Amino acid sequence: MCILSTLLLLCNVALFCRAESDVQLLDYTAPFQVEFHSVNFRNVLHWKHHPEAPGDLQYFVQYKVYGDKQWIVCESCQAIHKLQCDLSQETSDPRQWYYARVQAQSSKGLSPWVTSARFYPQWDTTFSPPKLKLNVTEQGIVVWIRPPRTPVHGQRNSRVSVTKLLNLIFRIYLIHDGLEQVHETNSCPRKLLIEHLYPQTTYCIQAVTVMPLSGLTSPRSPESCVSTL
Repeated sequence: MCILSTLLLLCNVALFCRAESDVQLLDYTAPFQVEFHSVNFRNVLHWKHHPEAPGDLQYFVQYKVYGDKQWIVCESCQAIHKLQCDLSQETSDPRQWYYARVQAQSSKGLSPWVTSARFYPQWDTTFSPPKLKLNVTEQGIVVWIRPPRTPVHGQRNSRVSVTKLLNLIFRIYLIHDGLEQVHETNSCPRKLLIEHLYPQTTYCIQAVTVMPLSGLTSPRSPESCVSTL
């Protein structure tokens, strides 16, 4: 009996190994350009599929922290048809390194896993410009700055400001008669008073978000214009 059991076990192992080798042959169904795109710490994994791949493809996504051996299943991205997976919650620590991988399945079988490059949110995310609110007083123009928000929710179930995760600088452009005056403020305070302006004059204001470590800036916000008293 022991010999028979051993032979059956060896047969099962052989069949499993053969099935695994068959999976590796379906390279033409494998996703490619598997990479993270991140704005305001919204970390979305994207990929593409080959034109000759079957039309019934489904995708399965896993992720892990750099250094860990175990891959973790992303429950919201199993048997999906779209070519992206939002991993913001799973990769919410901006100072951690992450990997993700994607596998395709069709009626013909499975593709190999395709792994992304190493992803570090603090370095690899980009930012949108802050939102501005302007008030005019006798002293000048008060610029209220609202930083971008992450998709991650805090204790009050509201989205967390990116400044809770990373120190940023906000650059304010005061525009009048073709000339620009530049002001900067860090994440706190979020109010800037621009003084010594001409009375009854229209000024326009734009802003960008600046990453101090890299010097990279966001696009400029739309112009907001007001007239002084």
